[in-house]
Amino acid sequence: MTTLIRLEILRTLRNRRYLLFTIAYPALMYFFFIHAYDSSKLAGGLPVKTYFMVTMATFGAVGAVLTGSAQRISLERKSGWVRQLRLTALPGRAYTFGKIAASAVTTLPAILVVFAVGASQGVSLSAPQWIGLTAALWLGSFVFAALGVALGYAAAPDSVQTIVMITYMVMALFGGTWFPVSGSLEKFARFNPVYLYNKLATFTQPGHSLDTVAVAGLAAFLAVFVVAAAALYRRDTRQA
Repeated sequence: MTTLIRLEILRTLRNRRYLLFTIAYPALMYFFFIHAYDSSKLAGGLPVKTYFMVTMATFGAVGAVLTGSAQRISLERKSGWVRQLRLTALPGRAYTFGKIAASAVTTLPAILVVFAVGASQGVSLSAPQWIGLTAALWLGSFVFAALGVALGYAAAPDSVQTIVMITYMVMALFGGTWFPVSGSLEKFARFNPVYLYNKLATFTQPGHSLDTVAVAGLAAFLAVFVVAAAALYRRDTRQA
């Protein structure tokens, strides 16, 4: 399984589309948002530069795992590569978890690049906060890695890109990526994993700690997506 994970990571990092859309694009969008806002702080007191540094990092991380793993798995199913792997000694669960792990590892560059840009623009956090925020966002990306694997088995190769992009953009739109979610919309946003993902950054605010409700919600989503990915993999095996 470790060989599979290593190959998946190398293949992703060599992909120019990955470098452009999941690393360069979120960093560019970060510049746009911090200069588009007139005030330096949002309604809750969180600095604009810190807020959008986090949301653009999560935007890049979610994009890295969703668009990468879902489309790649769907194409591998079409080419017959997954069928060939089933003939080897590699267990099905190892293939599924290998895909999730490899996808999650590729989110680190997307997170770190946006954080570097944020630091260059004046975002000031303590060393434990930088480390804690990086760890929280990286661990949270496993949720979307599992979702990407599930979508890869659920969608046909011809439609997977459309399904992934719609899922990606809707979750981002109502998850606080483009603007802070508040009021009545926040009641529905709590059922959006991207909203919970962005809430992991609240401990960077003075007087706040890690949002345990968001952590519990993401853990629940992770369990659901892993079960769904495993079930869809078994369905695909029966149909092969």
